[in-house]
This record gives sequence, structure tokens and C-alpha cells, in this order.
Amino acid sequence: MVGGLVEGNHLVYINKLSKIENGEHESLSFLGNPKYNQYLYTSKCSIILVEKDIKLDKPVDPTLIRVDDPNESFSILLNYFSSNKTQLIGIDKNSIIEKNVKYAEDLYLGSYSICKIDSKIGNNVKIHSQVFIGENVLIGDNTIIYPGVKIYNNSQVGSNCIIHSGTVIGSDGFGFNLDKNGNQIKVVHNGNVVIEDDVEIGSNCTIDRATLGSTIIKKGVKMDNLIQVAHNVIIGENTVIAALVGIAGSTTIGKNCMLGGQAGVSGHLTIGDRVLIQAQSGVFKNIKSDTSVMGSPAIQLMDYNKSYVHFKNLPSIIKSLEKIFKNNKDV
Repeated sequence: MVGGLVEGNHLVYINKLSKIENGEHESLSFLGNPKYNQYLYTSKCSIILVEKDIKLDKPVDPTLIRVDDPNESFSILLNYFSSNKTQLIGIDKNSIIEKNVKYAEDLYLGSYSICKIDSKIGNNVKIHSQVFIGENVLIGDNTIIYPGVKIYNNSQVGSNCIIHSGTVIGSDGFGFNLDKNGNQIKVVHNGNVVIEDDVEIGSNCTIDRATLGSTIIKKGVKMDNLIQVAHNVIIGENTVIAALVGIAGSTTIGKNCMLGGQAGVSGHLTIGDRVLIQAQSGVFKNIKSDTSVMGSPAIQLMDYNKSYVHFKNLPSIIKSLEKIFKNNKDV
């Protein structure tokens, strides 16, 4: 399955997966980070995936499987273990499917979930309990929607997507205009949200529908928990976003970007491809492709690191200046 070379007992048996530092007998683990090398010699796991070129300091008890990339190989096995669990199929008696909803026979619809009129659901879709699927929603094949997800009218979700509990897709964007009396008048959002294939969205995320047109999450995007994506935002292919990130309206983020936790991106910006935005950064202007930024306002990472050296030394610099002023009143 992982193209590995077995080193040790070829007949060893496993029935579960575990972490290397506290693994148990008859479990399989992996060594994907050199910081954990010490556990290779103390782990009680029966099998450990390791890098093919790793050199041992002394003999080990577990059977080793040498592979090109232990992290990738372990992910393959995780998917295998998950897919071999009991398959959920069927429509719970407490769920509701309204008229003109199209769905395959292998649909799983959990208790107290509802699919509104004119929605279309693909093959092998798993919709867990207390999920709301609005009118005219499209959901592609093999998508999993966990309990408590709310998908508003006209939203589109691609194939092979995973949406975790509590996420809301297609709610109103945050838009208001002042009238002549200074009152806030709500801007009606008539657009939708389009989520392409192979996207994973964590728990309690919110993705607002567009004012006009679509808010778009492109193929392969991976989103952590507690992320806010505002109206008309476009997120490029295979971009990865960590928890607590906020992206303001009408900003376009390129492909293969990485946004660290608690980063904030202002509205109406263009972020290029392969951009790295470090944790807690505040982005207020466009960023070119292949750039790494940090800080608030965000600047080039190298410039930030150089500046920080001076910033953390400010107390001693001030003391030195005060001493100079005190000793030389003419300065």
C-alpha cells in the first residue's frame, strides 16, 4: 500500500494506529519528525513507518517499514482505516427531504437534517445529523458534511469535500450603507458561495455569500477551524489557512499560499501565488507572488526579523541614550 521495505518481523499483527511516543502493542505509528527519534527505541508499537534512509543508533523492537515519506504513507493508512469503518447509508426517519430534491440511493442523511426544494446531491454523500441544506444547493460526489453544518440557498459544494461541524456557508456578507439620516442600511447579498472539489473546511468557519457573483473557494483548499471568509473573496487552489484567520471582502488570494493562525487580510487586495503570511500578521496592501511577510502592518519577513532585533533591544538602547543625555547636557 505504501511501497515500503519491511525490516523485522514480517508476520507482526496490528489492529490500530497510534502516536509513536505512547503507542501500544499491536499498533502502527510513524516517525515523521526528527524530534521524535528517541521514541523509536522506546516505543511499544508493533510497526513504525520510517524514512527509507534513516540510520539506527542501536537495535529496535518494532518492525520498521522504510518509505520515501513517512507522513504521506501514514496518511494513506489513515484513509484506509477510515474507509473500512461501517459505511453509513440510508435516510433517517426524522430527516426531511422536500420536493424536487435529486439524490442517489447511497445517500446517508442523519437524524433531524433537512434538504430544501430543488437541491441536488451526488453519489456516496454523507450528511450527518442536524444539517440544513437550503434551496437549490448542489453537493458533489463523496462529500462528507458533519453535524450542525448550515448551507444556505444556491450554494455549491464540489466532490470529495469535507465540511466539519458548526460551519455556515452562504450567510449574508457584512455590508451596510449610511443613509442621509446616519442610519445603517443593509446591503442585500444576492450572490452565492462556490466550493470546488477536494476542499476541507474545519469546524465553526463562516463563508459569506457574494453581494453579486460568487465567493469562491477553489480546488484543494484546506481551512482550519474558526475562519471568516467575507463576501466575494476568492481563495486559490491548494491554499492552506490556519485557525482564526479573517479575510475581508473582495480580496483575491492566489494558489498554494499559506496563512498562519490569527492573520488578518484587509479587503479589496490581491495576494499572489505561493505567498506565506506568518501568524498574527496584518495585511493591508497587495502582496506579490513568492513573498513571505510578517507583522502588522505586514512587511517582508527578512525585514521584520531585522527590525525585531532592534525592537527587542529598545529598553537597553533607551537606557544608554538617557545615560548619554545625563552625562552631556549639550547633546
